Amino acid sequence: MLYEVLLVSYLIVAIGLIGFVLIQQGKGANMGASFGGGGSNTVFGSSGSGNFMTKTTATLATLFFVLSLFLGNITANKEKAVDEWQELEVPVEQQSAPTDSDVPMTDVPAAQESDVPVEQSQEQQDSIPN
Repeated sequence: MLYEVLLVSYLIVAIGLIGFVLIQQGKGANMGASFGGGGSNTVFGSSGSGNFMTKTTATLATLFFVLSLFLGNITANKEKAVDEWQELEVPVEQQSAPTDSDVPMTDVPAAQESDVPVEQSQEQQDSIPN
């Protein structure tokens, strides 16, 4: 349960961090402000978005690394499920009849032990009296 909650929060923090990094302006963006292009910074106040965006990005980056460490620690301590298809070279144990059984072993051929009737040839059918 804890693993799933951490994984979902990790995903949300990662998407938020990507979004905040993409929204931020580069250092060379202030050059356009002298020619009248600085109107986009007014959404976050007169000081611009630098302080708010920098703190939010730092917080999200810290959360991202802490969650990465927790998830890595939880995943490293999990036991892996045994894969039945991994070792195909190992032969299956063959069943042998118990040696101290009370049931006698017969030397009857396998064809006579079967419940399925064996087809008789034409010569054998002719020799059977009706």
